[in-house]
Amino acid sequence: MEEARWYVIHTYSGYEAMVKDSLEKLIENNNLQEKIFEIQIPTEETLEEKANGKKKIVERKKFPCYVFLKMIYSNDIWYLVTNTRGVTGFVGPQGRPLPLTDEEVARMGLVKIAINVDFVEGDTVQIVSGPLESFTGKVVSLNEASQKVMVNVEMFGRNTDVEVEYVQVKKVNVSAETNN
Repeated sequence: MEEARWYVIHTYSGYEAMVKDSLEKLIENNNLQEKIFEIQIPTEETLEEKANGKKKIVERKKFPCYVFLKMIYSNDIWYLVTNTRGVTGFVGPQGRPLPLTDEEVARMGLVKIAINVDFVEGDTVQIVSGPLESFTGKVVSLNEASQKVMVNVEMFGRNTDVEVEYVQVKKVNVSAETNN
């Protein structure tokens, strides 16, 4: 059996969610569950400052105008996908799909790899990436299923619980901190 690979389709600006919904209906209506396995619009959280000076965490598309498909490629699938409203075509030479390499898939965060962590509730951790990078706080809870950790950090003069991915956090050695 042929292996499913990740492909990228280009969409009109702002049509990503509509294209994802249309493709999900297409899969259901044409029984394509054995051909198209996953559809993703990767997002990331960013810290944004509003006009009134307040800061807010907002979710943004990592790759605007692009939708990612994990599928087994065929000419029939190409035809169905490219004729979906809002799709301008596949990313690749002359509009022919070029699958992403495993390295590209990992770098874009399309596949979540379960990781074991060395911290538990009550531990002090530092956020090492994302909009809250360099914040330090205490672990409130861990969610194995989503690979996320709730950390209580001091933000804007008050303690706030924030949820970040396991890979964004590292344990802080408290005894080393007190020696400095």
